[in-house]
Amino acid sequence: MKKIKQPGLSEVRKVVLAFSGGLDTSVILKWLQDTYQCEIVTFTADIGQGEEVEPARAKAKQLGVKEIFIEDLREEFVRDYVFPMFRANTIYEGEYLLGTSIARPLIAKRQIEIARKTKADAVSHGATGKGNDQVRFELGYYALQPDIRVIAPWREWDLTSREKLLEYAEQHGIPVEMKKKRGSPYSMDANLLHISYEGRVLEDPAQEPEESMWRWSVSPEKAPDQAEYLDLEFKQGDIIALNGKKLSPASILAKLNQLGGKHGIGRLDLVENRYVGMKSRGCYETPGGTIMLRAHRAIESITLDREVAHLKDDLMPRYATLIYNGYWWSPEREMLQTMIDASQTHVNGWVRLKLYKGNVIVVGRDSKTDSLFDPNIATFEEDKGAYNQADAAGFIKLNALRMRIAANLKNRK
Repeated sequence: MKKIKQPGLSEVRKVVLAFSGGLDTSVILKWLQDTYQCEIVTFTADIGQGEEVEPARAKAKQLGVKEIFIEDLREEFVRDYVFPMFRANTIYEGEYLLGTSIARPLIAKRQIEIARKTKADAVSHGATGKGNDQVRFELGYYALQPDIRVIAPWREWDLTSREKLLEYAEQHGIPVEMKKKRGSPYSMDANLLHISYEGRVLEDPAQEPEESMWRWSVSPEKAPDQAEYLDLEFKQGDIIALNGKKLSPASILAKLNQLGGKHGIGRLDLVENRYVGMKSRGCYETPGGTIMLRAHRAIESITLDREVAHLKDDLMPRYATLIYNGYWWSPEREMLQTMIDASQTHVNGWVRLKLYKGNVIVVGRDSKTDSLFDPNIATFEEDKGAYNQADAAGFIKLNALRMRIAANLKNRK
């Protein structure tokens, strides 16, 4: 296979590849070596996907890689990406908690840092030319290093199916586990926030997902008949303790995933609008994130000013779209984040939840330092002059003035 030379582009000497050790990125590694005849650096991130990452080291060594980076990024992922996103109560198109989207900027950031450290002149990823991830990775690369060379094999090669990838692997002596040869029924992506499923039966949006597909959660029908209560403590919008026990961000999310999965919480079947223009059907399990979202809205309900809360809700869809489309490193996302983080200064307190058969039910919330809920004013009993109900008459008349003027005009016609 001849080495690629593209007009106007310098020769590629070293590439940092985002490497999982699976079929796709193993084939990509060999393809890059053969096509570009360059040195490969592999980077494998542990962001809580639930699989051993060390086998990727052995696979990379077997394929002749000398510089191998395997890093545990779970705490950074939750602390610096998931938590900031949840401060905004972020959901895309009313339902999706953005589990895949929020992981990409961290991987892109670390890839660029490794490229600088190893003096690589290019980076590469395994995202296809039909999906969102290629956009997310590459927008991140260019935002962090504008002159970086990006190699996206799925947009260059002719290996357009799983069968062709397997044939390439066999021809080039790339080891592939037998379970991979039999093929997975779904394309899956996992991290500490969620696991996603695409492909096969899900490509028909009229078909119900098979129960055997789900990995993290039981069905609500099979969840315990006894409800489970839990308390979450918040400080400046982030969860810092579960049932009175202080935990790290990654530990909190992992525990909430376990609790949510046990009670059948966090399943989602969604047809979404991809940034590249097509509609795509995917299924998601986000048990911990579903709990976090409900709890965060509950603590905000007593600690945020009405207009601040409503402004956040107005801006949230724009913020969610920026993350979904890959603009985490954009100036507009950073500007919104500054505003969102400022709103969380007084979001302190605790929330009590009840988990029961797929439901997350808020049953209590309080803040000893920052609650704006005044029982002396809100009470249906005697408020001892805290609120003069007669004042409401003028308030209503003033707010009705424009409608009364319009009605009078209409009645004169």
